[in-house]
Amino acid sequence: MTWFNYFGGFLPSAMLALCLTGCAPTPIPAPEDSGELVVVTRNSPTTYYLNAKSEAVGFEHDLVMRFAEKQGWKVRFVLAETLPDLFEIMKKGQAHIAAAGLSATEGRRISHRFGPIYGQVKEWVVCRQARQLPKTPADLAGMRLEVVAQSSHVESLRLLKRRQADLAWVEMNVPSSEELLERVELGLSDCAIADSDSFDIARNFHPLLARTFALGNSQPQAWMVGQRMGLKFSRQVMRYFQESEKSGDLVHLRERYFGHVQQLEQADVRGVLEKRGTLLRSLAPHFYQAQNETDVDWRLLAAVAYQESHWNAQAVSFTGVRGIMMLTEDTADHLGVKDRLDPRESILGGARYIVSLMAALPEEVVETDRIWMALAAYNIGMGHVQDARGLAIKLGRNPNTWNDLKEILPLLSRGKYAAKLKYGYARGGEARAFVENVRTYYDILVKYEKPYRGFFGGL
Repeated sequence: MTWFNYFGGFLPSAMLALCLTGCAPTPIPAPEDSGELVVVTRNSPTTYYLNAKSEAVGFEHDLVMRFAEKQGWKVRFVLAETLPDLFEIMKKGQAHIAAAGLSATEGRRISHRFGPIYGQVKEWVVCRQARQLPKTPADLAGMRLEVVAQSSHVESLRLLKRRQADLAWVEMNVPSSEELLERVELGLSDCAIADSDSFDIARNFHPLLARTFALGNSQPQAWMVGQRMGLKFSRQVMRYFQESEKSGDLVHLRERYFGHVQQLEQADVRGVLEKRGTLLRSLAPHFYQAQNETDVDWRLLAAVAYQESHWNAQAVSFTGVRGIMMLTEDTADHLGVKDRLDPRESILGGARYIVSLMAALPEEVVETDRIWMALAAYNIGMGHVQDARGLAIKLGRNPNTWNDLKEILPLLSRGKYAAKLKYGYARGGEARAFVENVRTYYDILVKYEKPYRGFFGGL
């Protein structure tokens, strides 16, 4: 099984740079003729990036790959450094579609073709936390407000400016709003505009950011389709999204990349960021060793350990679990852990336990769903997870996807369901929160911590 380390390294833009000046290139042939779908996108956590194993991943990447697979086409991705570059590539006919988390605004629809809508995003004004945060556009007076050049946010600001003539902003020629949000936290600007997806991810890396107010209504997201693409291609795109929505693939894919994104308490985010340079440094060799033995990314193990004990090797719970991985006495004995308060033993034991839980799940559970279900079992036991899977079937849900199972887990604590379960009552809601928190901590660690190069396999 392949374990995807998403939010890993970024692909150097020079590798896929496209000449935008000088000669006018010949438009590329249609994918039906060449067998190759050319897609322009942006390097961003919400669209396309390389993980720690140099594998291309991302919400837009996966959408495109599934679409092309259904048509029997290969895919070639072209990375645009900025939005103006992306629009220029599409204008010159050097890509068939632009899949980059684009908002299909009314203004853009005048001069561009878009496929079916697959999502909705809000445009938020994001500022650094302060005593007095802006609540309306009028409160932005005198502040440095930054926005990505030629983004849909510029269009929204221009509409607002009709009602508030003194509204001002600075258009920045950067790839995405993630860079602007970093500038806000560093104090290089006062506020920036970001889509809800981008902000939801960034706020767990930048705890000093605060969402203030939305520019307007939600904006629809869609692929931009090349002007030279025929009606047959448009119908193929339309059919793909219709089938993906009907089958649940679209929901499952969104869950994979965005389903866990939630705002932890500021103390939790700051804690993991601050302790990276102290506690994690001393513990890292043990996580490396556990990765070598189990092929589980050391940063995922560290995320579990932080959720369990905040990297406190001497942690003890009133229920009797103890150590950095908070193992029960029975589990420790089964795994050969003699001293649960020894960080090396605890980490190795916890990693082995996670692998054993993954192995206990049926083959039908694939990809990242397997690790999330295993972590839920780490929290409440495999018996309760199997109860949840059985209940999912009875309620017409898919027992093999984390997206469905995490909605079922809280039902394990409700009397009318718990009484009929083999293993009875369980705090399934806590297990769900445990997994979602681990996913967020893992995102943070992948962003700031390098992969261990002794890692050749993968879970």
